[in-house]
This record gives sequence, structure tokens and C-alpha cells, in this order.
Amino acid sequence: MKDQFPFAVARVTRRWRKLLDERLKDLGVTQARWTTMVYLQQGGEGLTQRELASLMAIENPTLVRLLDSLEQQKLIERRACPNDRRARRLHLTDDGRNFMNVLSVRANDLRDEMLEGLNNEDIDVALKVFQKIMENAEKQK
Repeated sequence: MKDQFPFAVARVTRRWRKLLDERLKDLGVTQARWTTMVYLQQGGEGLTQRELASLMAIENPTLVRLLDSLEQQKLIERRACPNDRRARRLHLTDDGRNFMNVLSVRANDLRDEMLEGLNNEDIDVALKVFQKIMENAEKQK
């Protein structure tokens, strides 16, 4: 069973992203873009590009391309950092906040569908397992 665990986690993750991507397709935002928006919202608006890249565990040049496209779609804006003229802080626009509201509703609906038939205790155990796995992974750095 243990040998199947990583593959099962990967399959669930891929399926989740694929289904959510399909549900967001009409909004004209790719998975990479909506994922970036989620990290920005969770990390707190006003993050620098470097902070967001670190949070997402991606390289800064990759993030810059994503941010450029999100800015062109008017979902985010870069604002000058008062403490560092070279740094830019990232903020959701009104359109970006509206997008995140739609994303949240659709993601919550999908989550509820995917967790159908599981009780709160099952979900709690699964979350504890994932938390322990992440703790173990952090020791590997």
C-alpha cells in the first residue's frame, strides 16, 4: 500500500486541477494563472514578486511571465514599494477580487463534490496525515 501512496496523491491532485481548470475555462484564465492568483491571495496582498515566487516554489522569471499576463488581463497590479524603489508589490484589482470570488465558489462546489461520502472525521485524519508528511518533507531540506 505504501508504494501506491505517492501516486494516489498525485492522481487526486492532477484530477482536482483538471476539473477546476475546466470549470474556470470560461473566465479565460489558465491553471498557472489562477494558481498564481490563489497564492497571491493566500500570501496576502502586497507581496513582492520575490516573496510570491518563494511561496509558490518557482523561479522568478517564470513568475514574471505569469504576472505580466495577469496584469494584461487587469486581474493584478504592480505598485511601487515605498521602502525599496526597485521592488514592486502585487495587488489584486477589483476585477481580480471578483475573479477570486467566482473561483472560490466554483472551487468550493468542486471540493464538496469530490469529498462527497466522507465525514468530517475522515477528512480530519487525511489532513493530519498530509500535515505529518509535510513535516517530514521539511526535514529533508
